[in-house]
Amino acid sequence: MNEERNERTQYLNGLKRYTEKGIPIYMDGQISNPKDWERLFEVREDGMFYMGDYVQADAGELKEIRFDKVYASEEDIRPENARKKEKNRRR
Repeated sequence: MNEERNERTQYLNGLKRYTEKGIPIYMDGQISNPKDWERLFEVREDGMFYMGDYVQADAGELKEIRFDKVYASEEDIRPENARKKEKNRRR
């Protein structure tokens, strides 16, 4: 648990460093702030999670970071399919 917390803290500190360099971070199309970033680690029951997209400018430098909601497929979020996939992995 502490390791997971440390990884989150490091990731959030990295995002903060990007904003300090003037690189905007968007969530769902809106400028975000450090308070919003905690939601990046959520995976909801409906299979929603955030996926990051690091957008480059024409010259190749980082222009912005965007996090948008992504949903797992219907198949992935059905409990019976998740059990089948887990069972197949164990084989």
